[in-house]
Amino acid sequence: MRSTRTALLMAAMLAAGSASLTAQEASAPKAPPAETQAQRDSRMQWWREARFGMFVHYGLYSGLAGTWDGKAVGTSGGMEWIQQYVKLDTDTYAKAAVPRFQPAKDFAREWARLAKAAGCQYLVFTTKHHDGFALHDSKVSDFDAGSVLQRDLVDEITRAAHEEGLKVGYYHSVIDWHHPQYEYGLSAQLPHPLKGKPYPEGKRDHAKYQEFLFAQVGELLERKPDLIWWDFSSIDFQGDAAWRASDLMALARARLPGVIQNNRLYRSREAGWASMGTDGYLPQLDPRYGDFITPEQHIPPTGMPGVDWETCMTMNTTWGYSEHDHAWKPARELVQNLVDIASKGGNYLLNIGPKADGSVPQQSVDGLRAIGAWMEKNAESIRGTQASPFEQLAFGRCTRKQLGGDVTRLYLHVFAAPGDGVLLLPGLRNEVKDCRMLAGGEALRAERTAAGVTVAFPTKVDEEMPVVVVLDVAGAAKVETTPR
Repeated sequence: MRSTRTALLMAAMLAAGSASLTAQEASAPKAPPAETQAQRDSRMQWWREARFGMFVHYGLYSGLAGTWDGKAVGTSGGMEWIQQYVKLDTDTYAKAAVPRFQPAKDFAREWARLAKAAGCQYLVFTTKHHDGFALHDSKVSDFDAGSVLQRDLVDEITRAAHEEGLKVGYYHSVIDWHHPQYEYGLSAQLPHPLKGKPYPEGKRDHAKYQEFLFAQVGELLERKPDLIWWDFSSIDFQGDAAWRASDLMALARARLPGVIQNNRLYRSREAGWASMGTDGYLPQLDPRYGDFITPEQHIPPTGMPGVDWETCMTMNTTWGYSEHDHAWKPARELVQNLVDIASKGGNYLLNIGPKADGSVPQQSVDGLRAIGAWMEKNAESIRGTQASPFEQLAFGRCTRKQLGGDVTRLYLHVFAAPGDGVLLLPGLRNEVKDCRMLAGGEALRAERTAAGVTVAFPTKVDEEMPVVVVLDVAGAAKVETTPR
């Protein structure tokens, strides 16, 4: 395998990077194009209505499967970081991983069909993770699927997703453990397998890495993704200094005016971050730093009113495939997470970690099919909904929609049937227009009381998954909260 460390490739890379940007793009503004609230709402509409997407972590690490030198690197945690955990240089890592990475012919179609069957509206996948291996046919690198496999996996996945009617997002790591000009010594917080060691090639020039980053992103933008999922920054190395972030975001918007981008080119309070922890998010986001906030493995307890956000979460504990991680979430928990997130006004990006051939672990398939079976009956209670008007409900969660004719539709998701057979909506003061089961349409009795609105819940309902009741009320939902 050739090395990107050669002077010839570096020269070609920089030339291609410059050629890929027009003069106007090279001097991109330090802020996204001016946008009215109505324009922003229109751009964000599909994403806000989707509520559910599939995340895919797939790369060279998938073939190692959490194992190095015949031993498990760990039984939990993200095995897409295996190079970091074992402290491997690129050549040692690639020598072991590349021969194992053999995507089957129709792997992408399997992913897309699984996402569609689960009820997902979009699919986000890794175009390049921290190890630096790109899944597209890159003209500025030989550490990519085009050079190694003579295939463009990004094109294959994008095409398969579009054929299933899914929107497509590209995860792209701005960290790069492979590139010889990436100055990992500039950050004490960002991971690198060689952290603390001298640069193998001597002095590095991070500006040259930034040129490479722009060149590869330019290649990906030609494929017209609907969303870019950047990853990631640190408090001590972020934004313009680290990635020329404002230029990078402006480039994406100039090429693709409708594109949606997350907030991970930055790690600051203005960008919705309070700390380096995955739970270190804040309910605030200046639009110059991204379109949505990305809590990882966490669901905000009360949501983030007024802010677009998306919880990304694994089905076990790893993002990339590991043969040693068996901590699979039950299907009921997956469905309840989806409902919980939608009830708080967020999106659920649920991850799969395919094996080296692109096949999806059976446990992930089973979990997604279970979600899909529930969504077949209940999708309208998730898609296009807004956050619950209630602070909390004893029986479960609520989502809502505004209907024509000045009617609010409340979807009551019953996690646990009340012992007395009565669902209480505390403080709800609206006139009841209609009440029924979503699945089957059975009419239910609902009435206003001094405590709020009560719904007579069928005692015969006994299902493993949440059951949904539809309650239509006159006007916007009015809920009186009890002073604390």
